[in-house]
Amino acid sequence: MLYIVIPVFNRKEFTRACLESLRRQTHPDFRVVVVDDGSTDGTGQMLRTEFPEVLLEEGDGNLFWTAGVNRGIRRALAEGASRVMTLNNDVVAAPDFLARMLAWADVHPTAVLGALELDIATARPVYGGETLDWRTNTRRDLLATLPAEQRHGLHPVTYLPGRGLLIPRRVLETIGLFDERRLPHYLADFDYTSVARRHGFPVYCNYDAHLSTYPEESGQEITRRQRSLRGYYQHLFGIRGGGNLRNFTYFSLKNCPRPYLPYFLLNGYARRLVGYFLH
Repeated sequence: MLYIVIPVFNRKEFTRACLESLRRQTHPDFRVVVVDDGSTDGTGQMLRTEFPEVLLEEGDGNLFWTAGVNRGIRRALAEGASRVMTLNNDVVAAPDFLARMLAWADVHPTAVLGALELDIATARPVYGGETLDWRTNTRRDLLATLPAEQRHGLHPVTYLPGRGLLIPRRVLETIGLFDERRLPHYLADFDYTSVARRHGFPVYCNYDAHLSTYPEESGQEITRRQRSLRGYYQHLFGIRGGGNLRNFTYFSLKNCPRPYLPYFLLNGYARRLVGYFLH
């Protein structure tokens, strides 16, 4: 059975909308594990009263994304999950989302799958995966290069984000859980899917399965909009900083082929140091 793991911290209304979209799925055979990491806005009470079917794990506010996901995955595996999906709470799933993810998972039972993301306000695609050239640290955005008639089915990618990430149990048993020690928040998902790919598990973005997202509500976008020295420091060194230099270093050391590593690191550091002011 599929178990869906959703880490949450406050933002109760996002969580409610996400869970309501899961209740509308055409494929009903799944369970949901929500990891509430010390929310203070009534999230826990809402889950107990409005969504009694949800399995609830609770933290003290110090789990962050990676440890929260890992706690939920451990619960899912203990419950007998054959597949686990990590899902952020700030997404809304199309009614056939799970059906379309599982249809391709049956065809490729060892593959790790992500989904096509749409802007919830406009329904326009905003993320469809990317491939990375490690030699030059350049990314090919599939949405920018795929003709409209090819925007369906599976497309191989270098890595995937954790919002809507379908992981077979075999992958979890082979490479373990997400790297919460070195990557407590950002890049843990890109790292995990990169590691899975290097272990021989295919990694695809599924253009047939759609998730609606709120692009302007991500932590990185909020930090960049503040445009302050404090925000710049958090961007480079904070646990939730999208340009965290320490996280980028660990990700690079683990995943970049050694011949390309010096340039990849230098180029990546430069992008993070100046990128905060360019977006």
